Amino acid sequence: MPATLPGPPVPAPLDGDARAPDSAARLWAPLARLSARDARLGEWARARGPVAAGIYEFLRFGVKQGWACLFGGALCGLLILTHLVYPAGAPLARYDFLTLAAVAIQVAMLAFRLETWEEAKVILVFHVVGTAMELFKTRMGSWIYPEPSLLRLGGVPLFTGFLYGSVGSYLARVWRLFDFRFTHHPPLWTLAILSLAIYANFFTQHVVADLRPVLFAAAALLFGPAVIHFKVWRVHRRMPLLLGLLLVTLFIWFAENIGTATRGWIYPHQAAGWAAVSPQKFGSWFLLMIISYTLVAVVSRPRPVAASGAIDAVPARPTCPRAGPAPARSITE
Repeated sequence: MPATLPGPPVPAPLDGDARAPDSAARLWAPLARLSARDARLGEWARARGPVAAGIYEFLRFGVKQGWACLFGGALCGLLILTHLVYPAGAPLARYDFLTLAAVAIQVAMLAFRLETWEEAKVILVFHVVGTAMELFKTRMGSWIYPEPSLLRLGGVPLFTGFLYGSVGSYLARVWRLFDFRFTHHPPLWTLAILSLAIYANFFTQHVVADLRPVLFAAAALLFGPAVIHFKVWRVHRRMPLLLGLLLVTLFIWFAENIGTATRGWIYPHQAAGWAAVSPQKFGSWFLLMIISYTLVAVVSRPRPVAASGAIDAVPARPTCPRAGPAPARSITE
């Protein structure tokens, strides 16, 4: 831990970031109250020793991960809900309802400062990238959307682009919520080249050799040495970045199984009835997730850990020269 000069601690803003006076936790009263209660609960747990503090930090990690998944979780919930209760023969097709609901969720997240405009731009880019790939893949018969809709391009309902965008939304939000720092992060230009090669391969693998084994090896080479430092509560924890990306991919694969079970889309082997998504799709989602990660990294600009290992030596915001250790960030910011 870095040495600090003595002096009274500076109270942390509810959102944990002095650069964001219009953040959701400041402007939206329910989030402000939640942040205040979370701060009191954290102090209560810390006063009761390391076991209580460890349990609190573990639960806080889960809550913050769920908060980062807000957009994707909402879409996943809508897929389940509409599959179970959406009326057959409704004037508005289910897929069209999902498209309009996704737009409404995105607008609400921006209006309530739950997402920044920079993050929304990343999501829009990945939305376009995903939709373009969907047009090609559905034409090649890789998967289909079995229900009718008006809001579509070719065989692709427009809500599907938001499903891709939800991956970018999660990565952008989790980056901010956990105050990511890195050691040995690969240069962004190398990630850009890898991402372009991955995207091209999704198209060319149908007409020339599938280069996924080479792309997996390149990803392991670039991400293998990297370590991500993430702040759940008061200090940064660390883990291999490649492991983190694989864990995110695993949850995307789980979500895709939910999507196909609700007949949001189906693969050829699911035409006669639902079956689990092929484990081979795990690799495809890992590569797609690298594209999304690259887009987020270009906007968020990975910040390194100082050579001394002191996280706070690379400050995320202006600090008082007599401040104590950096305060814990709000659970929602």
